[in-house]
Amino acid sequence: MANFQNVEVTTDLLILGGGMAACGAAVEAAYWAKKNGLKVTLVDKAAMDRSGAVAMGLSALNQYVGLHEGKNTVKDYVDYVRMDLMGIIREDLVANIARHVDSTIHLFEKWGLPIWKDENGRYVHEGRWQLMINGESYKVVVAEAAKNALAEAGGEYFERIFIVEPLLDGDRISGAVGFSVRENKFYIFRAKAVIVAMGGAVHVFKPRSTGEGLGRAWYPPWNSGSSAYFTLRAGAEMTSQEVRFIPVRFKDAYGPVGAWFLLFKAAATNSMGGNYMIERKAELESWKPYGLVKPIPANLRNWLGMLDTMEGKGPIYMRTDEAIQRIAAEAGDEKAAKKKLKELETEAWEDFLDMTISQAILWAASNVEPEKRSSEIAAAEPYFIGSHSGASGAWVSGPEDLQSGDTKKDYFWGYSHMATVKGMFCAGDASGASSHKFSSGSHAEGRIVGKSAVKYVVDNNTLPKVDMAKVEELKKMILKPLDVYEEHSKLSTDPEVNPNYIKPKMFMFRLQKLMDEYVGGVSAQFSTNKSCLERALELLTFLKEDSDKLAAKDHHELLRCWENIQRMWQAEAHARTILFREETRWPGYYRRADFPKMDEQSWHCFANCKWNPASGQWEMMKRPMLHVYPKAQEHELLGG
Repeated sequence: MANFQNVEVTTDLLILGGGMAACGAAVEAAYWAKKNGLKVTLVDKAAMDRSGAVAMGLSALNQYVGLHEGKNTVKDYVDYVRMDLMGIIREDLVANIARHVDSTIHLFEKWGLPIWKDENGRYVHEGRWQLMINGESYKVVVAEAAKNALAEAGGEYFERIFIVEPLLDGDRISGAVGFSVRENKFYIFRAKAVIVAMGGAVHVFKPRSTGEGLGRAWYPPWNSGSSAYFTLRAGAEMTSQEVRFIPVRFKDAYGPVGAWFLLFKAAATNSMGGNYMIERKAELESWKPYGLVKPIPANLRNWLGMLDTMEGKGPIYMRTDEAIQRIAAEAGDEKAAKKKLKELETEAWEDFLDMTISQAILWAASNVEPEKRSSEIAAAEPYFIGSHSGASGAWVSGPEDLQSGDTKKDYFWGYSHMATVKGMFCAGDASGASSHKFSSGSHAEGRIVGKSAVKYVVDNNTLPKVDMAKVEELKKMILKPLDVYEEHSKLSTDPEVNPNYIKPKMFMFRLQKLMDEYVGGVSAQFSTNKSCLERALELLTFLKEDSDKLAAKDHHELLRCWENIQRMWQAEAHARTILFREETRWPGYYRRADFPKMDEQSWHCFANCKWNPASGQWEMMKRPMLHVYPKAQEHELLGG
């Protein structure tokens, strides 16, 4: 076995991840841990300053309820999220985040994040729930606060350590193991409670970007399903694993479209100039009541554009030129219009430079001036996230004060945001069915979880057992790709091609191909059926067998091996759940061709799954969709 030194770390609370949710957890947990004489340890696969989904930056905060402004309520936000997710959300979780997110944004501003203000000192909204920011250093600002909080509370922060497997003491989490991606060190973390916040999953499906664009994605390409893998392997119940998110973005560089739709009020049309949102309005009747609300759910907006594409009316264009020229013209005389035009052009480029630099480069390389020329937009490949418009993640307990009757029986089991494994808490992309929290809500959820996890530790202040024989077994399994490469690499003239092993990139290509073709990827027009899904599960079985032959020449490839194994587990959870839910509820994210309609009578519920660590078997189950708030009347949701 590869010679890696064991490093043992004992703590009270272990936070896994370095993104927005983990930073929120660190800030809040450190505060309460210090009061209770506890130690908090955070472990990041990368470096916290530029780790996670907003690593490059962001141009807007997408969740701000603005309760003090008196225009919105928590119920308003819950209604919005429920309708956008076609009726399937955990209202208690969404409400809990919504009532805390404003305070998180006020913390961001206190820490130094520039939030746009108008001449009266009020926040500038991109849309009803969004605030504009100068966000190139957004993550740096938030990470600094998290690191300071840990330091002030006497906690520890480890970076460049890739967490792989959970440690269990019966039905309780007892820690985690992983390896350094820089040194020959194998880490064993012992803890009384663990917060999972390691992000979602990208590159499970074949991306649109290939060749020189390989690795480019809308969501960060290093998100490999670490959260889903960790929670699944611990035996936690998972939810909404069928809900993948497909964002429409500027084609080829994945630039954001939100500011164009919400701030610039731009229209998207097909190549013939037809506005599919108008021409295909009748299609929305098929998805009542969700198709008739304002705003129209994201997946249905996708769906109308996809119908144009499938009819050969593409490409789809964002009419940036028309939007900018219209706003400039509304500014007044010619001088004012020119000034406004320059201002809008600057904002258009800044939107990309804050968060998707590749799009600015592509515009520059292809001579695109947004005020003069429209740009192509397209549906991206599927992503697995619990924070944006997706919902996949662990099934977690809601807050006790929002429960009553049936909700308390089905949605609460002791501590807010604790998974079905004792002592394991989830936030951000790791927690499911609480969509539309984005970056600010993920940080708020991290804070909620940080406080809840400390309470659990105070109530259960004993260190669970760690089976060191099991640890050594896991160490051997995790480091095996290094041993496979060392044993067989010299048996072929090219170490990349060898009959005795498979390298991580080739393994990833196999996974992406089968998911793309059989589970509704780009090349399948996001459509699948029972036969395709069963074939995908057969091929995933073969792939899982072949994962035993993965080979790594160094630390970096060892990381890539395990990232792809994690993606494979996320893929299987998705394929099994999309097969289990026999309806099409989210056209525009995926379509079951054999069940093309929504079935409210049978499937107005959560489709959950669980993998049993003892038997290795999967279990599928339904969980009820219950209302914390009374359902809004349809006329209210339509703005009546």
